[in-house]
Amino acid sequence: MTISQLRTRYPKFFYKGYSYKLQGGDLHVSFDFRVPPDIRFTPKALIKNVGEKNLKRVGKSALNNLVFHLGMMELPSYWKATCSPQIIVQDETLDARQLAWWKNLFVRGLGEFFYQNKIDFTKKNFLAITAEKVFAFASAKHSFRLKNRILVPVGGGKDSAVTLELLKRMDVRPFVLNPKKPQLAIIKRAGGKSPITVLRTIDPKLLELNRKGFLNGHTPFSAYLAFLGALVAALFDYRFVAVSNEKSSNEGNVRYLGNTINHQYSKSFDFEKRFRRYSKQFLLQDLEYFSFLRPLSDLQIAKIFSCFPKYFSVFMSCNNARKTRAQTWCGRCPKCLFTYIIISPFVAQKTLERIFNKNLLKDKSLAPLMGQLTGERGFKPFECVGTSEEVNAALSILDRTKDTREANKILRSWNKRNLVPPALARILKNSLT
Repeated sequence: MTISQLRTRYPKFFYKGYSYKLQGGDLHVSFDFRVPPDIRFTPKALIKNVGEKNLKRVGKSALNNLVFHLGMMELPSYWKATCSPQIIVQDETLDARQLAWWKNLFVRGLGEFFYQNKIDFTKKNFLAITAEKVFAFASAKHSFRLKNRILVPVGGGKDSAVTLELLKRMDVRPFVLNPKKPQLAIIKRAGGKSPITVLRTIDPKLLELNRKGFLNGHTPFSAYLAFLGALVAALFDYRFVAVSNEKSSNEGNVRYLGNTINHQYSKSFDFEKRFRRYSKQFLLQDLEYFSFLRPLSDLQIAKIFSCFPKYFSVFMSCNNARKTRAQTWCGRCPKCLFTYIIISPFVAQKTLERIFNKNLLKDKSLAPLMGQLTGERGFKPFECVGTSEEVNAALSILDRTKDTREANKILRSWNKRNLVPPALARILKNSLT
């Protein structure tokens, strides 16, 4: 079906509600989305090892608010199937500031989805988000304080491995969503506490609709992790949520309808700032969400990562491998090529080839991707990859005939636009020496 046909047939998308219960030592969460006349979605999440004492400490009002907001962040993954002109939140309160915040997240976070599906999201009345006011939550005015401990989401790539390694002497606990082998292996090699685990279940109905021709595409996954992180931090009593997003994620991919489309928008500093403000106003006043690696470029992180060879055989950020549940890098996608390039100045060639099963720089079939990564053709791939300046800097280090002044400048840089607590910033700065 076309976007016009879908919007005509499905003009309204309802967030009907949420529920949660303790069962078997876990917290089971479910959401209810309806798209009249004939679609219902019930996505679920399961947070492992939650007890009654966790719920009592947080309190019903705060817990309701956090679960409700996780549902708001789950919503884009299902709304995109129909792109309904109206989203109606039932039985809950969202004030004008909140509605504007969510509208901004939809526009920016779903930019790649709009671009890929040739959707004009700038049209008047493209999307309205409204709420039916029944009662107001206490928002962020809850009195309980969180302990000065750090929750670190672990994705399985080099970035979260670096964060875990540098902060492991602090009071840190890893947090994983739908854990895969690389995530668990990184956590094991880092040592420390066992991870907090969450299992997210996509409603099969969505996949069925995708097969029938309903719309599909990229959603802001890191934004989902931010709201999930807030809920997990509250339940397990962690004040700090330290994600591992670098300076490079601020750069967009392409311009579309007068807007910059950034595959990594929910990893960007703009989202980080906006989420922090929203969290302190409407979620938990005491929660501190920040990216530990924001001061650094991908090239700097790669250099730090190279100092910890124990992770070389287990880290994995190839999305093709994740989709197919393969145990090795695919060696064909932008993420594989970028990762190979960015760590290659700091890791021995034989080691690189053991990690990626071949020398990717000698694979002529990757020439088009190389052109995109170096900025010589098209635009930066829609993947979590760094800037063309970083790619070219890494290549210049490899080629001893090239000028490496730009590379040295990047390796000495420090991005001041960050929200890293001073004590943790010192740890990060020390790792650069």
